[in-house]
Amino acid sequence: METVEALVEACIAARAAEDSHLPAREILERTMAAPGDFLRVIGEPKTAGIETLYRSDRLTVLNVVWGPLMMVPTHDHAMWAVIGVYTGREDNIFWRRLPEDAPHGLEAAGARSLGAGDVVPLGPDIVHSVANPLERMTAAIHVYGGDFFDAPRVEWEPESLTERPLDMEGIKRRFADSNRRL
Repeated sequence: METVEALVEACIAARAAEDSHLPAREILERTMAAPGDFLRVIGEPKTAGIETLYRSDRLTVLNVVWGPLMMVPTHDHAMWAVIGVYTGREDNIFWRRLPEDAPHGLEAAGARSLGAGDVVPLGPDIVHSVANPLERMTAAIHVYGGDFFDAPRVEWEPESLTERPLDMEGIKRRFADSNRRL
C-alpha cells in the first residue's frame, strides 16, 4: 500500500463487499509482503499504543505498537481478526476454554510467533495472550470484523486464569506503563 489511507479504504471496501475475514487477510498479505516498505509508509514506531485508523460497527482497523518486552494477558475478541506484523515480533499463546467444573478456566492450546511480514487470521472464538519478546518496538496492523472497542469481551486474570469482563482501561494503562519505561 502506498498510503495508510489506501490500506484503510481497501479494508472498508472489502468489508462492505463480503462478510468474511478473507478479503482483509488478502489485503494484509499483499501489504506485509514487503514489511519494510510499509514501515516507511507508516513510519518507525516511537511509542507503544493503540492507534485507531478506522472504526465503525462493522470494522475496526488499528495500528498496534507493543513496547519493549510488553505483554497483554489472555483475552478474546468476540469477532474475527487479521493481524499483519510490519516490524518486530509478536508471540501469541492460544488458549482453549475448559468445562466449568475444571480447576482453571483455560489451558494453553498452542503458540505462534509472528515476525515482520507474517499475517494471521483469528476466528471469533480465539482466546490468546500476546507478548513482545524484543527490547524494541513491535508493530502490527490489526483488522477486526466489528467495533473492537464496543464488543462485550472478556479477559482472564493471569495467575488464576479466572474469567472477568475485559478492562480496556487496564490495557491502555499497560501501553502507558510501557511508554514510561522507555
